[in-house]
Amino acid sequence: MHELSIATSVVELACRHAAGQGGGRVMAITLRIGRLSCLHEEALRFGFDLARAGTPLADARLEIVAVPVRIWCPRCSAEQELPGIQRFACPACGTPSADIRAGQELELESMLVETPAP
Repeated sequence: MHELSIATSVVELACRHAAGQGGGRVMAITLRIGRLSCLHEEALRFGFDLARAGTPLADARLEIVAVPVRIWCPRCSAEQELPGIQRFACPACGTPSADIRAGQELELESMLVETPAP
């Protein structure tokens, strides 16, 4: 279950950031996750719940932005969003393409940190 190690890394990163902001609590984490990232959202959420216990993220929300798969179609000269991941071909013209432009992401998009009062 590599989702637990990813969740642990996200929590550690957020804890370091919160400490750098004066030790505030992290209220929310937003991750961008591509459909081709091989991450199971439910397992990631479970791992996040385990990893955040006893940290400044104890009450944090995990928000996930799903990133669809987009390929470049040489025939259409445009990026096209795939309706699924079974066939890597342009949905408009049917041209096969392995030029993936989006959908492999695993990015920490944002953190909401509540800074302590001075």
